[in-house]
Amino acid sequence: MPSESLEFELINFCARLFGERNEIANLKRLTGGANMESWGFDYGDRELVLRRAPGSGERSEELSRISMESEAQLIALVCEHDIAAPPMMGILEPSDELGQGYLMGRIAGETLPQKILGNPAFAKAEQVLAGQCASELAKIHAIPLDRLPDDTPQDDAASLVDSLGERYREFGARIPIFDYTLRWLDDHLPTASEPRLLHGDFRMGNLMIDANGIAAILDWELAHIGDPAQDLAYLCTPSWRFTRHDRPVGGFAEIDEFLDAYQSASGAAVDRARFDFWLVYSTLWWGVCCLGMTNIWRTGQDRTLERVVIGRRVSEVEVDLLLLFDPMLGESATRKIEWEMPKSYPHDGETHSAELLEALIAWDSDDVIPAAKGRDLFQARVAKNAMGMLNREAELGPVFEIRQQERLAAFGLTTETLRTGLADGTLSPTDPALLAHLRLTALERLSIDQPKYPGLAAALKQWTRI
Repeated sequence: MPSESLEFELINFCARLFGERNEIANLKRLTGGANMESWGFDYGDRELVLRRAPGSGERSEELSRISMESEAQLIALVCEHDIAAPPMMGILEPSDELGQGYLMGRIAGETLPQKILGNPAFAKAEQVLAGQCASELAKIHAIPLDRLPDDTPQDDAASLVDSLGERYREFGARIPIFDYTLRWLDDHLPTASEPRLLHGDFRMGNLMIDANGIAAILDWELAHIGDPAQDLAYLCTPSWRFTRHDRPVGGFAEIDEFLDAYQSASGAAVDRARFDFWLVYSTLWWGVCCLGMTNIWRTGQDRTLERVVIGRRVSEVEVDLLLLFDPMLGESATRKIEWEMPKSYPHDGETHSAELLEALIAWDSDDVIPAAKGRDLFQARVAKNAMGMLNREAELGPVFEIRQQERLAAFGLTTETLRTGLADGTLSPTDPALLAHLRLTALERLSIDQPKYPGLAAALKQWTRI
């Protein structure tokens, strides 16, 4: 439940902002938003959303590029250019005692892709989304750079790849396909493009959708100046396709249709090799962000369960990267692999960890989730997801670990020498046996972490004989 203090401070802030004092009604924490808190409420006849930094008052560097004050200024600017963004109402000041953030008008619509994609209520919207996304991105990219907030960063491809590699190594993860991808990106850097304003996080989940399509574009904290193709490819990142892995543009359209619509709206053609570079980059970027989520939890900046659960999504990215590389690997990518899930063995004797977790999942499903509402319901579902991961890891992890070590031993490799070879080019997934190991390891890890992830079904269909 929202605290009385939050309501009191909100009343004072709104009274200062609007010059009239009313009561706060229907105050509730909105679901989602791993980097920001969002609170919806009514103030008199105004329907509003407060966006502010969570907990410590600091936002993750992985998921924010500009200050919150500049983000608010940018939202106001894009509204001036007929871009679908929520109306900006005001920016928090220290005297408001609400932290860092801003107040926006509340727009009616749905943001959860699982409730939009394939839903008959949004069928009309889905048909026009590709064109609308292309049009909105073209308008964003056309905003004059001299109108932007002073702290809007500017990046080129080389600096972004370097920074991504530094962050990956800083987190200490050991993921061979990530090491290979960093080398591939270094080898395929595109030529410089004319710099433009980018939204930076333009995807399903950050688009408010109503029956007619895009009602509002949300979450501008990753805005920066760069290559427009980066924004276009980001929308096609596999993790942002949600339930529709086979529809690469946000789960609702094909890439050629989308790029054609962007060319019509902007007058600028998009080179497909440039687009593909940014698609690989964006996919790896999300994987490193997942590592960063766990790092945020470890450092105590934000100890919410959602952080570490998102951290386990790196296995999605492993599979997605391998699928993206398939067209580039020639004949080796066409060879099928043998895939077999371990059988479940009955437990006896002392209580197994998997049994404890199975009991906890049943309790959460039967007793907690049915009684929970709002943010508590969201957290209970996240907890169920986390316990499912641990349950599958207890059952399957030991078997998969043995299989991985046996495959590496057959090559005379360790995980570390595999990583090093992929990073320096002495090893390559064009080797069919090595590619088979990378695929099998990714399938094993994802089968534990997210067995319902649509990319897993896509990979099994493409790589195996089942």
